[in-house]
Amino acid sequence: MRTFVIVATLLLGTVSVHAAEEPSGCDKFKWDIARERAALTAPDRANINSGSELAAVSSTGMTLALVAPADAKLPSPPERAPKEGTFAGFANFKTVPKAGIYTISLSAGAWVDVVQDGHVLKPKAFSGATDCDGIRKTMKYELAASPFVLQLSGVKENAVSIVIRPAE
Repeated sequence: MRTFVIVATLLLGTVSVHAAEEPSGCDKFKWDIARERAALTAPDRANINSGSELAAVSSTGMTLALVAPADAKLPSPPERAPKEGTFAGFANFKTVPKAGIYTISLSAGAWVDVVQDGHVLKPKAFSGATDCDGIRKTMKYELAASPFVLQLSGVKENAVSIVIRPAE
């Protein structure tokens, strides 16, 4: 019984540490998110289905419809296995206007894989916060001027708003 109490205490301590690491509020992002947040909540966002091919990156927001991970047919296996009961999807972008750092922002929590030239790119920077209407996560990636795939998995909702913009 004593071992159980010690293990339970350690586990509860771990949960509270993780909760404490999650910043809350729009002012907790590491950089200004006003433009991204406006694009993610704009009423004229394009609606796209998982698997869509887009001619180019647009600075306006879009809403990606997601499906069950088994039905998503992601082009590359996600780097993190999606949890049961979550959604996944992807979009192919045929061109990037010019090589550089781009900010990819999402309205909901998700595991993000950006795949370009057969390689999963690692984000150059990441910021996220809870309790900020319209935006949950934003990352910066260095993209070449070539096609790429944006894959999302582990999303709790069946749609997520996305905006991709050159970083400021």
